[in-house]
Amino acid sequence: MAAAERRAFALKINRTVAAEVRKQVSRERSGSPHSSRRCSSSLGVPLTEVIEPLDFEDVLLSRPPDAEPGPLRDLVEFPADDLELLLQPRECRTTEPGIPENEKLDAQVKAAVEMYTEDWIIAHRRYQHLSAAYSPITIETQRERQKGLTRQVYEQDASGDEKSSPEDSDDPRHSSGSPEDTPRSSGASGIFDLRNLAADSLLPSLLERAAPEDVDRRNEVLRRQHRPRTLLSLYPAPDEDEAVERCSRPEPPHEHFGQRILVKCLSLKFEIEIEPIFGILALYDVREKKKISENFYFDLNSDSTKGLLRAHGTHPAISTLARSAIFSVTYPSPDIFLVIKLEKVLQQGDISECCEPYMVMKEVDTAKNKEKLEKLRLAAEQFCTRLGRYRMPFAWTAVHLANIVSSAGQPDRDSDSEGERRPAWTDRRRRGPPDRTSSGDDACSFSGFRPATLTVTNFFKQEAERLSDEDLFKFLADMRRPSSLLRRLRPVTAQLKIDISPAPENPHFCLSPELLHVKPYPDPRGRPTKEILEFPAREVYAPHTSYRNLLYVYPHSLNFSSRQGSVRNLTVRVQYMAGEDPSQALPVIFGKSSCSEFTREASTPVVYHNKSPEFYEEFKLRLPACVTENHHLLFTFYHVSCQPRPGTALETPVGFTWIPLLQHGRLRTGPFCLPVSVDQPPPSYSVLTPDVALPGMRWVDGHKGVFSVELTAVSSVHPQDPHLDKFFTLVHVLEEGAFPFRLKDGVLSEGTVEQELRASLAALRLTSPEPLVAFSHHVLDKLVRLVVRPPIIGGQIVNLGRGAFEAMAHIVSVVHRSLESAQDARGHCPLLAAYVYYAFRVPGTDPSLPGGAPPVTVQPATLARGPGRPASLYLARSKSISSSNPDLAVALGSVDDEVSRILASKLLHEELALQWVVSGSAVREAVLQHAWFFFQLMVKSMALHLILGQRLDTPRKIRFPGRFLDDIAALVGSVGMEVITRVYKDMELAERLNASLAFFLSDLLSLADRGFVFSLIRAHYKQVASRLQSAPNPAVLMTLRMDFTRILCSHEHYVTLNLPCCPLSPPASPSPSVSSTTSQSSTFSSQAPDSKVTSMFELSGPFRQQHFLAGLLLTELALALEPEAEGASLLHKKAISAVHSLLSGHDADPRYAEATVKARVAELYLPLLSLARDTLPRLHDFAEGPGQRSRLASMLDSDTEGEGDIGGTINPSVAMAIAGGPLAPGSRGSISQGPATGSRSGCPLSAESSRTLLVCVLWVLKNAEPALLQHWAADLSPAQLGRLLDLLYLCLAAFEYKGKKAFERINSLTFKKSLDMKARLEEAILGTIGARQEMVRRSRERSPFGNQENVRWRKSITHWRQTSDRVDKTKEEMEHEALVDGNLATEASLVVLDTLEIIVQTVMLSEARESVLGAVLKVVLYSLGSAQSALFLQHGLATQRALVSKFPELLFEEETELCADLCLRLLRHCGSRISTIRTHASASLYLLMRQNFEIGNNFARVKMQVTMSLSSLVGTTQNFSEEHLRRSLKTILTYAEEDVGLRDSTFAEQVQDLMFNLHMILTDTVKMKEHQEDPEMLIDLMYRIARGYQGSPDLRLTWLQNMAGKHAELGNHAEAAQCMVHAAALVAEYLALLEDSRHLPVGCVSFQNISSNVLEESAISDDILSPDEEGFCSGKHFTELGLVGLLEQAAAYFTMGGLYEAVNEVYKTLIPILEAHRDYKKLAAVHGKLQEAFTKIMHQSSGWERVFGTYFRVGFYGARFGDLDEQEFVYKEPSITKLAEISHRLEEFYMERFGEDVVEIIKDSNPVDKTKLDPQKAYIQITYVEPHFDTYELKDRVTYFDRNYGLRTFLFCTPFTPDGRAHGELHEQHKRKTLLSTDHAFPYIKTRIHVCHREEMVLTPVEVAIEDMQKKTRELAFATEQDPPDAKMLQMVLQGSVGPTVNQGPLEVAQVFLAEIPEDPKLFRHHNKLRLCFKDFCKKCEDALRKNKALIGPDQKEYHRELERNYTRLREALQPLLTQRLPQLLAPTTASLRNSLNRASFRKPDL
Repeated sequence: MAAAERRAFALKINRTVAAEVRKQVSRERSGSPHSSRRCSSSLGVPLTEVIEPLDFEDVLLSRPPDAEPGPLRDLVEFPADDLELLLQPRECRTTEPGIPENEKLDAQVKAAVEMYTEDWIIAHRRYQHLSAAYSPITIETQRERQKGLTRQVYEQDASGDEKSSPEDSDDPRHSSGSPEDTPRSSGASGIFDLRNLAADSLLPSLLERAAPEDVDRRNEVLRRQHRPRTLLSLYPAPDEDEAVERCSRPEPPHEHFGQRILVKCLSLKFEIEIEPIFGILALYDVREKKKISENFYFDLNSDSTKGLLRAHGTHPAISTLARSAIFSVTYPSPDIFLVIKLEKVLQQGDISECCEPYMVMKEVDTAKNKEKLEKLRLAAEQFCTRLGRYRMPFAWTAVHLANIVSSAGQPDRDSDSEGERRPAWTDRRRRGPPDRTSSGDDACSFSGFRPATLTVTNFFKQEAERLSDEDLFKFLADMRRPSSLLRRLRPVTAQLKIDISPAPENPHFCLSPELLHVKPYPDPRGRPTKEILEFPAREVYAPHTSYRNLLYVYPHSLNFSSRQGSVRNLTVRVQYMAGEDPSQALPVIFGKSSCSEFTREASTPVVYHNKSPEFYEEFKLRLPACVTENHHLLFTFYHVSCQPRPGTALETPVGFTWIPLLQHGRLRTGPFCLPVSVDQPPPSYSVLTPDVALPGMRWVDGHKGVFSVELTAVSSVHPQDPHLDKFFTLVHVLEEGAFPFRLKDGVLSEGTVEQELRASLAALRLTSPEPLVAFSHHVLDKLVRLVVRPPIIGGQIVNLGRGAFEAMAHIVSVVHRSLESAQDARGHCPLLAAYVYYAFRVPGTDPSLPGGAPPVTVQPATLARGPGRPASLYLARSKSISSSNPDLAVALGSVDDEVSRILASKLLHEELALQWVVSGSAVREAVLQHAWFFFQLMVKSMALHLILGQRLDTPRKIRFPGRFLDDIAALVGSVGMEVITRVYKDMELAERLNASLAFFLSDLLSLADRGFVFSLIRAHYKQVASRLQSAPNPAVLMTLRMDFTRILCSHEHYVTLNLPCCPLSPPASPSPSVSSTTSQSSTFSSQAPDSKVTSMFELSGPFRQQHFLAGLLLTELALALEPEAEGASLLHKKAISAVHSLLSGHDADPRYAEATVKARVAELYLPLLSLARDTLPRLHDFAEGPGQRSRLASMLDSDTEGEGDIGGTINPSVAMAIAGGPLAPGSRGSISQGPATGSRSGCPLSAESSRTLLVCVLWVLKNAEPALLQHWAADLSPAQLGRLLDLLYLCLAAFEYKGKKAFERINSLTFKKSLDMKARLEEAILGTIGARQEMVRRSRERSPFGNQENVRWRKSITHWRQTSDRVDKTKEEMEHEALVDGNLATEASLVVLDTLEIIVQTVMLSEARESVLGAVLKVVLYSLGSAQSALFLQHGLATQRALVSKFPELLFEEETELCADLCLRLLRHCGSRISTIRTHASASLYLLMRQNFEIGNNFARVKMQVTMSLSSLVGTTQNFSEEHLRRSLKTILTYAEEDVGLRDSTFAEQVQDLMFNLHMILTDTVKMKEHQEDPEMLIDLMYRIARGYQGSPDLRLTWLQNMAGKHAELGNHAEAAQCMVHAAALVAEYLALLEDSRHLPVGCVSFQNISSNVLEESAISDDILSPDEEGFCSGKHFTELGLVGLLEQAAAYFTMGGLYEAVNEVYKTLIPILEAHRDYKKLAAVHGKLQEAFTKIMHQSSGWERVFGTYFRVGFYGARFGDLDEQEFVYKEPSITKLAEISHRLEEFYMERFGEDVVEIIKDSNPVDKTKLDPQKAYIQITYVEPHFDTYELKDRVTYFDRNYGLRTFLFCTPFTPDGRAHGELHEQHKRKTLLSTDHAFPYIKTRIHVCHREEMVLTPVEVAIEDMQKKTRELAFATEQDPPDAKMLQMVLQGSVGPTVNQGPLEVAQVFLAEIPEDPKLFRHHNKLRLCFKDFCKKCEDALRKNKALIGPDQKEYHRELERNYTRLREALQPLLTQRLPQLLAPTTASLRNSLNRASFRKPDL
C-alpha cells in the first residue's frame, strides 16, 4: 500500500543524520587533512571533545592476523565462536506432558500447544559471562579468590608471647616481668653479657663486594618470587551501588505459585462411629468474599465403614485417596479461613435429626447406649446399601489460618501438645510473630511459620436454609467476633486432627490440579498429595507457561416451589455431552474421594424435603482440547425417594436444562439463570440455548429462570476476553484462509478481513490487563508474525507493521504497569525480558535444522480467490518443509504469488527500527518508556538473522544494509536527545533510557560494524557535550554520561575493542637492565623526549583515537577529577569506581592471566598514572599530620629552580607560607607541603575514593611493562618525578597494615561506607564545594600539633572496609580480613618498591639525580617506617642497602635528616621479634657503619645518630623488646669481627665501643620497663637518663621530648609544657653559641620568667660543645624553625593545662622571632591565641574554675624500696585528689609489686622511727601538704595563679600532746609545723620532686591558741565583708563565735590562758598577743552583729536578739580577763626576715 511513501518519508528524516555518518566514515578512512592535523600535537584535542576513533574494521583488515605472537593473538579480534544459538529444552514440572494428543486440533489450540512445548531459543554470546555485567566481582567471589593466601608475618601481630618463627624459640620469654629476673646493674658486666649472647643468622653474601648491577639483578629476581598474580583480588570488591552495568539472565518463564501451605488430614473421630463421613477442604477469603481455592476431598473412614458402600463403589483410583493437599496463597491476609465441610450418605430425615445422635451420645456411654447404637448402625447400613450414591450436608467448621501461622511463629510453642487446641476460633487474639513487621492488617505471611498440629473438636451442623457461600461468609465474619453467635449453638463434637505446615520446596508424590505426576514422583503407588488450584483473591499477572484447560461448574440454587407433584429431595446431575445421544457423555468430570478418577456424571448432595434447595457443590471438569458447537453441559434434576416404597423408582427425573459451551467460537462462562424444561429436550437442542422457547416443550414456572448456576474456566487456551478472542480468531482465519468465516453476527469475507484486523489491533488496548499478561507471549508472537510475514489477501500484501508496532508498544506498557512491583533495578519487567531472551523467535525459521543447512523460510500461503485451496498450506512455524511432506504435493501458486511472497517477508529488526523512527508522538512516548524491550528485541532479531542466515562469516561492514544502519543512527540520535532533554524533567526515565541506549550500543558491538557503532557513540557524546555548556546543573548529565561509558566498557571484548595490539607503543627494550636504560635515558640527557612514549602515558590524540573506549573512560575520570568539576565528590566516586570495577574484571578474567597479555591490557590505562599524579594535592592525606608527610615534589622543584626549566612551580618557602607553616629563610623546603600551585583548591577526594584510585594506580604499575615505565620515567621533568614519588609515598600510607587488633576494634564500630556519606553530606552542607570547604579543610590542618581533632576520624578512614551491613563479624571473618589486608599491604609496598627501582635505574646518570634520589630514599624510609610484613622488609632493606652502597653521598653529605631517619628505622627493626627482619636490619645497619667509615675513616655521624635513635626508640615505643635488640647488636659485632676487608683498621674496635654504649642504654631501658606501671618512677628514670645526656644536647632533647610525650599521655599538661620549655631553652643556648641574633632569646636566661628551673639547661658551654663538630646538634630542632615549633608546642600544652599566664610568657619569646620573619599569618594566629588566653583568665579569676594541683608528702621506708628507701618526695597530683585516693593508688601499686602483706601505710604524720619498723616490710607515709609563702612573698603573689606556680616550700601541721596523744586539753595541746623545701619549683619536668630541706617548729599551747583566735577573727571578717553578703554564712560564723555552748570556744581559751599572768617572763609576749587577738575578735563580733541586723527579715528578729544577748554575756565574761596589765613587756627581739627559698631562720633544722 502506502509503504513506499512511508519509507521515503522515513528516509527524509534520516537522510541528514545518515549523510553525516557516512561523511564521517569516509573522512576517517581517507584521513582528511584537517583531522590528521588536529591529532598531531600530543594533547591537541581538548578533553571535552571526543576524538574520531580509527575505523575498527579497516584497522583489523590492514593487520595480518598472525602478526601477534602466541597469547596476544586472542586480543586482536573477537573469537570466531562468539555468537551461538542455544536450544534449551523447556522445563516440564510433570512427568507426563499433559497436552492433548491425537485429537484434531483447531488453529488456536494447536498454536497454544506448540507454544507450551517448543524449546527456548537463545542467541547466546559465549564469552558474555566474562563481562562484569554478568559475573560481577562481589564480596563472595573475592572471598573465593582469596583462598590459599599465605599469612604475612607482621611485627604488631607477633605479640611477645606467640613466637613467630622457630629460630626464636631459644630466647627467654619476656624480660620485663618482676624485678628479680632482669639485670639490674647497668655497670661493666654489660659488655660481657653481650659477648655471651647468640647472634642471629648472618646474610651469606653480605660482606662480598659485588658490582651494583649484579646486586640489583639478584634483588629483582628475589622480589619477583611468590608474588600474588592479581592485586585487586586483595582489595574490597567494587561498590555495588555504582554497578549500573549489572545484568542478570532472566529466569525462564515458569508457572505462578503463591505461598504454599501443606495441610495433612490425619484422623477424624466422632463420639459414635456408625457410618462413613466424607470431608471437603477449601480456603475462603472473608474480606474479598471469595472462595480462593478449589475443593479438596478427603476420606478418613476406616475400611470397615467404607465397606458399607461396597455395592456402589468401583475400585477407587489412587489419586482419589489423597489425604494431604498443598494450597497456594498469592495474597496472604489475616482474613483467610480453611473451611472444612462434612457430608454423609443420604438418609431419611432432615439434617438436624441426622445430627442428633452425634450431639447427644458420648463415647464414654457406649456400653449404656449399646442398643440405640445397634439400631442406628442397622439403619445406616440400610441407607448405605440403598442410597449410597447420594450425599447429604452434615456439618462444618473453619480454622482461622492467621492464628495458626502467628502462633506457630512463636518459638516457644510445642507444636504437638498444646497444638491440640480447642475450637480454632477461640484463639481470637492475633499474636503477630515478633519478627513480622505488619503494616496494617494485610501483612501476613504463610511461608516461614512453625508447623502445627491442631485438633478441631467442635463442628456446627449444616442448616438446610443456609448452605450458600453468602451465608458461609456471614458465619465466618461472625466467627471472628468475641461474642460469636456460633458459640451458643450446640456443637457436633468430634476430633479432626490436621497438620498445617509450610510446603516443602519439592514435595514427593505430588499431583498437579490436572492429576499429572509432579516431579519428583519416586513410586507411582505412593499415596499422593494433591496440589490444589488457587483462585487468587485479586488479579495475578503471570503468563501461561503450560497447557491447562479446566472448567468449574457451581450450581447455586434451584426453585421448584411452583412445580407440582412429588419433588422434594432434589439433586442436580451434571454431564458433559459431546453430542445429544446419552452415550456421548464424556468422562471428564473429576472424581472426589475414594472413587474413580474421572466420571461421566456427578450430582449434588440432597437437602431433605426442600423444594428450593441451595447448593455449595463444585464440579471440576477437564475441557477437551477441541470444544465444538455441539458440546454442552446437560443438567438433569431428579427427585430421590428416601423410603423404599414398592413401585416407586429410586430416582425420578423432574426437569432438564443445558448450556452450549461455544458461542461464536468463544467459550461461554459466567453466571447463568436457566429455565428448566419438564420434558426431555428435543433433538438438535444443543446448538440453541434453553432461553429459546422451543415449540411443544413444557417449562417449569412458565419458562422463567429457576436454576442458577455459574461456570468458570481456568484455561491457557481460551483467553476469555472478547478483544483477545477476536484478535486470535482473525489471525487464525488468515492463517487458514477459510473464507467466508462467521464472526459473531457478521460474516467475514476477504474484503473485510483487513479492516477487521486493523480494528482488532487497535482494540487490543481495551483488553483487561490480567488476560493480556497471561497471553502476552501468544499476542507478541502473533504481532511479530504480522510484521515479519505480512498476510497476503487477495494477492495483495497487507502491511500491518505500524498497527502491530503500536499494539506491541501498548502491550509492553500494560505488562510493565501491571507488574510494577516486580521490576528489577534497571526498570525492566522480568516477564518481558524472559520473553525476549527465551521465547521470541523469528517466525518461519527452524533453528533445529541438522548440519547447519540453510534454514528454510516457510512460504506464506497466498490467498487466491479460488475457494478450493487447501487450508494447510500455511505451515506451523516449527515444521521444516521437506519433500516428503504430503501437504506440499500441491503445486505452488503462480509467479505473481511467488514474487509477492518474496517481497512480503521482512526482517523484524529493520521493521522495528523503521517504525520507531517514523512513529507518532503518542506511540513514541510509550516506546520510550520501555525502550529497552524494543532494543533487546532488535538485538535478538539481528543475532538470529546472522546465525540462521549463516552470515557470521561475512565482513561486518556488509552484514546489514545501509538504510537499516541509517535508521539505527537516526534512532540512536533521537533517543540520545531524549535522554538529554528529559534529564531535568524526569530523571528516572532519563537514567533508564540512558542505560538502555548504552546496552543497545554495547550489543551492537557484537553484531554490527564496530567502526559504525563507535561513530554513533561519538555522535552521542557530542550531543551531550554541546548540552553541557548550557546545562544548569552539568553534574547530572556528567553522571549519566559516566554510566553510559561504564556500560559500554563492560562489554566482554572491551580489551579487543580498544585495539590493544596496534603499534602506538614504542619497541620495548628486551631487558630492563641498567645498561639499556642508560642508553635510552633521554630524560635528563640532551635528546628530545620520545613523543611516542609520552603519548601513551597521556590522554593524547593518538591514545584516544586508538584506544577509543579506554580513552572515553579515562577522559571521564580526568574531567571528574578537574578541580573545578561540580558535584565533585559523587563524580569522583562514580568515575573511580568504574575504573576499579574494570580492572577487577581484568584481574578475574582467565583470558588475561598471562603476564604478557596483562601488560598489554595495562597499556590501556597508562594515562591513569599522570592523572593521579596531577590529582595528588586533592587526594586524601593518609599520612597523618602535615609534619610526617614531607612531600617530595616541591623539594625537587626547588632544586631545579635555578635551571629555569620549570615554570609555574613556587619556591618551597612560599609554598610553606601558603600552607601555613613556619618560615625559615635558610631552610630549603625540607618541610614542604607539596606543590602549592593552586591546584589544591578543588574538592578533595574522600578517603574511599582516594584509596580506590591509588589501588588502580598500583595495578597499572604492577602489570605494565617495566621497560615502558622506564622510558616514561626518563621523559619526566624532575618536578613531575617528584610528584610521582609523592604518589608512591601516598600509596604506602594508604595501604598500611592496621594489625589484627585494629580489625577487632573496628568491628565494634563498623559503618558501611559512612565515610563516603560523610563526604557527600559535607558537600551538601557546604553547597557543592566552594571557598568555605577550603576554609574548613585549612582549619583542620592548623591545630597546634598538625591534625589533632581530625586524627580520630582519620583513623577510622584508613581502616575503611567495605563491610556488609551486619556489624558483628565472627572471629574467622576478622582473621580472614586481617590476612587479606596483610597481603594487600605487602603487595602494594612491593609494587612501590619495584617502581622505585625503575626510577633509580632511570635517573642514574642525570643531572638532577641528587634531588630525585633523596626523594626516592625518603619514600624507601617511609616504607621501612610503616607497619610492614617480614616479606616486604627483607626486600625493602635489600633495596635500601643497594641505594646506600651506590649513592653514599646521599646520607653522609646531604642534610642529616635522612641518616637520622634511617638509623631509627633500622634500629627499630633490629629489635623485631621476627628473626628474618632482625637479620636484614642488622646487616643494613652494619653496612651503613662500614660505608660511613670508608668515606671518612670515622663514623661519628652514624654513631651519634644511632645513639640518638636508640634513645628516642626506647622512650617512645611501648612494646619494645630489648632482648631481641641485644641479639642484633651481637650480630653486628659478629659481622665486624668477620669482615676481612677492614681487619687492619680501628673499625672493629669502634663498632665494639658503640655496641657497648647501646647496650648500656638498653639496660636503663630494662629498668624503665620494670617501672612501666609506676608513672613517677618511670619519669624519674627518663629524667635520670636525660641528665646523663647533659653533654650531648641532641640526646637530651630527644629524652625531653620523650618525657613530654609520656606526660601528655598521662594528662600532665603542665609538666609536658615544662619539658618543651626546657627543650626550647636548650636549643636557644645552642643557637646563641652559633650567632648573636637580636630576635633570638639569649640562651636559658630568657626563659626564667616561664620557670626558674630552666637555668639547669645552661650547662652547655663552649668547653663541652663546639658547634661545628660533625654530627652534633644536627637534628631538625636545632634551627630557628625548630625553636619556633618547640615554643608553639609548649604554648599548646600550657593552654591545655589551663596555665594561661604562662602562655603569655612563652609567646613573649616567640613573637620577636616571628616578627623578624615577617610571618604575619602566624602572628595573627598567636595574637588570637593570646586573646583567648587572657579572656579565659578574666573569666576564671577566682581560681575555682581551674584547680591546679594538690600536693602530698610521700616518704618511703624499708629496704624493699631499694633506691627509694628513706627518701621523701613531694608529689603533685591532679586537682582535688583526696588523701584516700593517692594512698589507695600507691598501696595498690606496691602491693602488686611486693605482695599483699608487705606494704603498710603509716597513718599519722609524725616523724618515723626506723628502728621500730619491721625490716621485711615496706612502709609508705603520706601527708597532705599546702604551699607556704612568707608574708613578704604574698605581696608579689597576688593572683590565684601566682600562688599555684613556681612552688618550692610546703607546710604541714601535726597536733600532739606531751603524753603522745594527738589531741588533748587546751593547756597541753602542742602543734608541730613542718616546712619542706624541694630541689626544684613546681611545676617541673616531673611530677614528684625530692625534698632537699626540712624544718620543724613546735608551737606551745598558747601559740596554738593565738593561731586559732587569729583564724576565727579572719573568718568573721571575711563573712562580714563578703560581697554580695551571705546571711546564712554570717549567722553560722557568729553562732560559732558567740554561742554559749561552744566547746573549747573563745571563752574557754580566754579562761585557760588569760586568767593568770604567766610566771615565765618569756611568755609575756604571747600573753599580750593573745589579749590583743581577743580585743580584735570582740570588735569583729560587733561588726558582724551590726551587719546581721541589717540583713535579717522580721521572722529572725528573736534569733538576732538571742545572738546579741549571748554576745553581751561573752563580752562581760571576757572584760576582767582583758583588762589585766602585764608587769612589763620584753624588749622586742628582731625577727630576721624569713625567705621561703632559704629557711635558715627556723628553730629546729632537722635534716
